[in-house]
Amino acid sequence: MSGIVSYGTYIPRYRVKLSDIASMWQKDEAEIISALNVSEKAVPAIDEDSVTIGIEAGKRAFDKVNVKPTEIGCVYFGSESHPYVVNPSSSIVAQYLGIGNDYFAADLEFACKAATAGMQVAAALLESGKVKYGLVIGSDIAQGKPHDALEYTAASAGAAFILGNKANEVIAEILNMSSFTSDTPDFWRRDGMKYPSHFGRFTGEPAYFTHVINEGGKLLEESKLKPSDFDFCVFHMPNGKFPRAAVKKLGFTHEQLAPSLTVDKIGNPYSASSLMGLAQVLDIAKPNQKIFFVSYGSGAGSDGFIFKITKNISKIKNNYPVSKQIEDKTYIPYATYLKHMHII
Repeated sequence: MSGIVSYGTYIPRYRVKLSDIASMWQKDEAEIISALNVSEKAVPAIDEDSVTIGIEAGKRAFDKVNVKPTEIGCVYFGSESHPYVVNPSSSIVAQYLGIGNDYFAADLEFACKAATAGMQVAAALLESGKVKYGLVIGSDIAQGKPHDALEYTAASAGAAFILGNKANEVIAEILNMSSFTSDTPDFWRRDGMKYPSHFGRFTGEPAYFTHVINEGGKLLEESKLKPSDFDFCVFHMPNGKFPRAAVKKLGFTHEQLAPSLTVDKIGNPYSASSLMGLAQVLDIAKPNQKIFFVSYGSGAGSDGFIFKITKNISKIKNNYPVSKQIEDKTYIPYATYLKHMHII
């Protein structure tokens, strides 16, 4: 058995309303909010970056269980906004968390699925017997160019997951995992460019839906399970509309999806997006329930997992549920948002 032993999340408390962004650019706020199904997004403090956010999420993951940081055998940090081009985020996080020196480490980049790729690597190392525990973090200070469509949803948050393979510790067993990948350049940022570029509506059908639906279908076929066999489903959330549409295409229901929807209130924190949804589901999950999970990363690819909740979920101490973090917020005006993002 390998799977999730613990998890932690961190959402910066600052928020900017989409209505304020729309007003700045003299856009119809009701039309934008309706089109995206997002009302506000999380913004970092002026001294926060993806590493500090990842550290906070990691600390909360360790707070829930009795795993010693020095027992971690691998650290994978997925992000699109590493603070250094040369100087790994994974080693900074590991040093701060007290993991020591005896661990595999890498910074991963695959757009918004960088961290779920790390989960696959960590699970493989666990199954090979090379490590006792693995730490995977998805954290981003998502950036959107002012007056670009991304500005309305690009958000900030972090999610950390400790993986292990002890039957008396795993809270969510990995029953299946697979991926669907292609060269589909819907979203990119060349070296030296401050903001990403994208192909607008092309990011929908040829990119997000092609990969999420194909991976989801493959996961169902390989597991020989039906949508009705699951209690929850979680998808990457670039906006509020896409996961809701993916649910219908794959045959799931809104009731299975609703507990995972964090995008409506915090936006899309890129590498932390689908993992934040997974964490919110784990906050309320019960033994023997199943979770269907598909991430997405532009470029493009999707990673799929099937999790089964174990009786160990009752042992988890949860002082920082995702829902509480979402509601712990302070609104800031658009000009302050620009300062926090170091745009002005």
